[in-house]
Amino acid sequence: MNQFPNIWGGGQLLAFSGLDGETDFNNALCLQTSFDGFAFALKNDTFNDAFLRYTGKMPDKVELTGDFFRFYSGDKISSGAFADSCNLLLTGEFEFDPTPEYEYISDGNKLLIAAKGFLKSDFLHADQENIIRERSKFLRQIKVCPDISEAAQKTVAKALSQLKTQIYSPEGQISHYWSTPDRWPHKQMWLWDSVFHAIGVRHIDPALARDLISAMFDIQQPDGMIPHSGNPSGFHPCTQPPVLTVGMKLIDQISPCPEWITGLAPKLAKYLEWIMANRDSDGAGLVEWQVGKNANCRGNESGMDNSSRFDGAIQLDAVDFNAFLAHECETMAEFQPERKDYWLGHHQRLCKLINDRLWNEELGIYVDYDVAGEKQSDIAASAGFMPLLCGAATPEQAERLVEHLKNPETFGSALRIPSVAKNSRGYRKDMWCGPVWVNINYLIILGLERYGYYDLAREICQETMQEIEKWYLASGTLFEFYDDDKITEPANLDRKGKRAANPLSPYHLVMHDYGWTATLYLEMLYRNQ
Repeated sequence: MNQFPNIWGGGQLLAFSGLDGETDFNNALCLQTSFDGFAFALKNDTFNDAFLRYTGKMPDKVELTGDFFRFYSGDKISSGAFADSCNLLLTGEFEFDPTPEYEYISDGNKLLIAAKGFLKSDFLHADQENIIRERSKFLRQIKVCPDISEAAQKTVAKALSQLKTQIYSPEGQISHYWSTPDRWPHKQMWLWDSVFHAIGVRHIDPALARDLISAMFDIQQPDGMIPHSGNPSGFHPCTQPPVLTVGMKLIDQISPCPEWITGLAPKLAKYLEWIMANRDSDGAGLVEWQVGKNANCRGNESGMDNSSRFDGAIQLDAVDFNAFLAHECETMAEFQPERKDYWLGHHQRLCKLINDRLWNEELGIYVDYDVAGEKQSDIAASAGFMPLLCGAATPEQAERLVEHLKNPETFGSALRIPSVAKNSRGYRKDMWCGPVWVNINYLIILGLERYGYYDLAREICQETMQEIEKWYLASGTLFEFYDDDKITEPANLDRKGKRAANPLSPYHLVMHDYGWTATLYLEMLYRNQ
């Protein structure tokens, strides 16, 4: 297979990996490839970019991994590699346009760039090729089944390279290796992202996969709450989708580690009990996401930031939240057999309430319930398939859900599964209001398999992978979400109301080199094999 990624395209992210040494959350360098020529922007929290430009002749070939790159032009090679988390060493034809956040030194042929205050001048005399050999070990050592298409080979190389550089080393309050959705602008550790990262990583390094989940428990609060996101010194005060047992169980299937499960189970139990105590505002038994006031990010806690599900209500018995919680309780009965009846009781209670309150017979799908308005939502979203994951749906309800996945007017789009039904009033080409998300497809695939719809699950898995491959080959990046009509380049879709004309507004731009797209692509590849 192709050992190193070799497609140039704007928006790709480069950084030093915690797998190669100590990372520095606050001061690490992060490069983003330019959309205009062979150049890199050095990204930071001030949004004050410095620029590094390749000045040689048009390259015949490019190698572009997450932590080193080479431009080949005739017999000349210009290259760059991270010497450590804060220092980038370059050899060949480059020019640097600095800002006050950076410093650099040069000896004429080599150039060393660092975060201000972290320059290590000795690296200027290091063997550049030796650094590249060290950085490339991860990609050279991993063996993936060679009997896959060339497009898949190229995408695998990219996914592996990307996931590597999204790993941080232990730091501050986080005592395990941990991951981030992207090294810029998100940068921090997120709850459900960490799970989806671990699911893909388990095929490569089960111990690392366990760490990525354990790291979320490092920032668990005394009352049991596991934060939405965090970093070595802080955390976000709300939570995120509880899907921890999904990852834990899948990792344990590949590499059983009973002491790991046993050690985390009491902490997870405390978290699930925190949810039941703090997210059921009306005491009716179903839980509600904390919904915010920001029009572009009302569903932040749900992970579906701007979903039209949240446009008109604050208190929603949320179908996905309750399905996730029910699934966690079901699996906890395996993780804590001494409390089996307790957890299965919660699982059965939640499944019954999901069917009683959230099933819409007319629409043939599960929907949210407006607690204050005492009525069901009329927004049919991909969240409505989540009761397949926890087993709440009856066989008849599962069949109705499957019909939607074959109906082009609702969820049977050219690329399945749109985040909002195509005939819903809330559908639009904006983030969680229509585009397709790889993590939701994956969870629905698990649900379809639970109900025996293996062929359909395989179809959705394959078409998802093919779309990821198509746009990687075209643009060099793995995107955050994709057009359900398979027409618009992901980078041109809206994100939270608009696409930013101002480069200082990164959260209105579709994210490139997005974490779970890479790791779940690998999971789907191994799953198909």
